[in-house]
Amino acid sequence: MGSPNNKPTRIFSLHHHNTPPCTRSHQIGALLLVASTFFLTRLFDHPFSTCPPSSLNHDHTSQNVVHFSDGGSLSWPQMGYGTHLSLKIYVYEEDEIDGLKELLRGREGKISADACVKGQWGTQVKIHRLLLQSRFRTRKKEEANLFFVPAYAKCVRMMGGLNDKEINHTYVKALSQMPYFRRSGGRDHIFVFPSGAGAHLFRSWATYINRSIILTPEGDRTDKKDTSSFNTWKDIIIPGNVEDGMTKRGAAMAQPLPLSKRKYLANYLGRAQGKIGRLKLIELAKQYPDKLECPELKFSGPEKFGRMEYFQHLRNAKFCVAPRGESSWTLRFYESFFVECVPVILSDQAEFPFQNVIDYTQISIKWPSTRIGLELLEYLESIPDEDVERMIAAGRQVRCLWVYAPELELCSAMQGIMWELQRKVRQFHQSAETFWLHNRTIVNRNMVEFSSWKPPMPLP
Repeated sequence: MGSPNNKPTRIFSLHHHNTPPCTRSHQIGALLLVASTFFLTRLFDHPFSTCPPSSLNHDHTSQNVVHFSDGGSLSWPQMGYGTHLSLKIYVYEEDEIDGLKELLRGREGKISADACVKGQWGTQVKIHRLLLQSRFRTRKKEEANLFFVPAYAKCVRMMGGLNDKEINHTYVKALSQMPYFRRSGGRDHIFVFPSGAGAHLFRSWATYINRSIILTPEGDRTDKKDTSSFNTWKDIIIPGNVEDGMTKRGAAMAQPLPLSKRKYLANYLGRAQGKIGRLKLIELAKQYPDKLECPELKFSGPEKFGRMEYFQHLRNAKFCVAPRGESSWTLRFYESFFVECVPVILSDQAEFPFQNVIDYTQISIKWPSTRIGLELLEYLESIPDEDVERMIAAGRQVRCLWVYAPELELCSAMQGIMWELQRKVRQFHQSAETFWLHNRTIVNRNMVEFSSWKPPMPLP
């Protein structure tokens, strides 16, 4: 028991007479070792925090950072979005599905995409065209994450190509030709509805595409419908289609004016349409014509308001007032950024795009639509010019996200839409009419394998 061989071995010895004494050099070396170990540990724990995205990958568009033309940037959060875009989107061809050609060109096939790309509803064409050219497009359905269903239904309706009943019938017919739509119950299919009507343009939307991804600038139609077709958890708010002549960098048809040269405090350029908020603004302009401009817009005849004239008026105020019209969204909100006036939102239910990366309190003002009057003008007048300039500068940075530009552009509406779409991707697809077996075979209610599903099919 007392033998040295029976003593427990000491792992750390406090005194060892055979080792040299610890010198100051040893102490400094030990401290350096601890410091370097700490630094390397932090570096490997956060491998991307010390390098800008551009140094990690020369393909800027694959990072979750959007770069502005003036050197600024913003980034989509990695949680739920990922660190880079890796989508595969299948775009249905118009000759592939019975009914798509009518939704794109009308019953007689005479309506052109070029005619539909103009105006505030042109997003239905621009998104389609940009996806056809996208590096994220796949021609293989079996490898697609998402499916895009092209349709210019709003334009076709406005130009007399299809009426409401025909639009509804044609959508249903087209959907019944899509096995992948039935497989997922439409959850992985994308539709664009570019107007204030939203998906209500397809009267049976609640029956057939209530689970699908809807791209629309309109987030609310409860004023005219029992329920809104927009669902903030599955759908995506997109920017409206601003005139191409205003979005070209350095070559806009109407350049912004210095604040000191702007004639009005605020303006509203639009028709009354019998809407209370708009009527209040027009009446307010009559009482304070030196502060608020509300010209009577004419869209036909010799006194028609041209696009150039419209933007020249819009740029002549510090604040551009954007009240609710037939629906809650308004193109004027997006247009204001390109003449560099601060948008004042007078539409309580309005929704805005890319809220995960844009702080709208920095670039706009939202005022209760129930308080339109002198109080509003006095408030706007009290805002110092330096604050107005600050908001204009912040808006100048993010306005590239309103522009439907090719993927080569480092900042665009399509970049934002792609990031939002990536968040919607699911690993697994199911519906009430989809079943699966132990060997991972997908079958329908009649036990027919997915590869053998033949159109037309009963829809989920």
